[in-house]
Amino acid sequence: MAVISRRSWRTWACSLPVLLVACGGGGDPPPASPPLSCSVIGGGGSSPPSPPLNGSVAGLQDWLQTYMNDWYFWTVLSPKPSPAGFATVDAYFGALIYRGGDPIPGAIAGTLWPSDRYSGSQSTESFNRFFGDGQTLGYGVAVAGLEVTEPTPLPNQPLFVRYIEPASPAALAANGPVRGDRVMSINGRLASEIIADPDPSRFSALTPNAAGDTLRLELRNPLGAVRTVVLTAAVFGLTPVQNTQTFRTQGGRPIGYVTVKDMISQARSPLDAAFTSFRDQGVQDVVLDMRYNGGGLVSMGCTVASYAAGSRVNGATFAGLRYNNRKQANNQDFLFATNAAQWDGLSRVYVLTGPRTCSASEQVINGLRGVGVNVVAIGDTTCGKPVGFLPQGNSFGTTYSVVNFESVNQHNEGRYFDGFAATCAVAEDFTRPIGSTTDTLLVAAAYHADNGACPAGTALRERPQSRQATPRARYSGADGGERTGMSAR
Repeated sequence: MAVISRRSWRTWACSLPVLLVACGGGGDPPPASPPLSCSVIGGGGSSPPSPPLNGSVAGLQDWLQTYMNDWYFWTVLSPKPSPAGFATVDAYFGALIYRGGDPIPGAIAGTLWPSDRYSGSQSTESFNRFFGDGQTLGYGVAVAGLEVTEPTPLPNQPLFVRYIEPASPAALAANGPVRGDRVMSINGRLASEIIADPDPSRFSALTPNAAGDTLRLELRNPLGAVRTVVLTAAVFGLTPVQNTQTFRTQGGRPIGYVTVKDMISQARSPLDAAFTSFRDQGVQDVVLDMRYNGGGLVSMGCTVASYAAGSRVNGATFAGLRYNNRKQANNQDFLFATNAAQWDGLSRVYVLTGPRTCSASEQVINGLRGVGVNVVAIGDTTCGKPVGFLPQGNSFGTTYSVVNFESVNQHNEGRYFDGFAATCAVAEDFTRPIGSTTDTLLVAAAYHADNGACPAGTALRERPQSRQATPRARYSGADGGERTGMSAR
């Protein structure tokens, strides 16, 4: 996303005579009250095993075997090989993962569990940096890689820059990358070659191994000018809530818009500021832009949903976390916040979605629908991740995010492994600024708010393509760094 100051962005947006014809809401006022906090009931069962004392391969494998046998959601169905014969911990971990194909109890005949495309591991340093400090190591530039690689690689299609983290090296670089730039090459390798490469790690150059690593991008702007940008990786703070604005639709409806990028605790205060602004300006609809929200904390998903739904659903169940048969005592419910009297909320909420809308952000959709809120999804089908983790560190530098539970709403609805289909299927235009009055997803939401129907001619186009492959590959965030997590806290 192009980094434009709030004042200049508002001046530019207000000048456009398009579907969104007016705007207001100058900035984020101080919170009027303490930010919302969802309550939790249950979860008083046993604790995961203590980290291993032996850091050898055999010691770490033994600990992993014990943990997976006891806490893995699919423990009854998953393979249980002996550690013997596996030279590395990673190889053994891969052998323990459930491959899918068994009937789902109580489901329609023929409905099968999918393979586990969610469990994984990362360095404990990276995990703590993201979930504790609200920071990440990276360049801060994301490309539209999914759109040109799945389900079929399209090397002749353009590879666009789709998002820039506001406080990142990419955002701070002189003449740096901007959403809508076409990527011609990455570290000297042509974009067409990268797209055609069958290796799932084809975009790995966008993820540095250490601070100080460099990334060289050859970019072409919409006017055809080509430039080379060199970025240096650094640790920087994330901006989980962005672009808070109030617009008026063509029909005169005041509509509040906010981007919710990461479900981390640092989102709490700016969310309160955003919804205080919406309340004070009398918005009639709210648009939650979660097209690039890969998830995070269940508690923050609950907070987002509580602000949207307001006091009408105080104390209702947002999400029930359901563990395997051995760990039923650990089941717990996250309840909608009960101190939302400052905001009555809305019976209809718009959510901008896509294949990177995952995990805790999908939980927002499911949770709101469970209490009768009409969630209108604009964009593309979500990633399909109704399961989550109790991340566990092994005390030797690795944290495992293994599927421990599934998530259901107040009506016990879940298992949306195919994702949530869009109410209005609309193709994202990467040449338009996110949240601008020309953003195709936001324009479609405004039209629906006025007319109660999807705008004509916005059916999802094959430009480049809709990600409807079955079965889906796991989205790893490699084309930009979104984390696909749902952590039970």
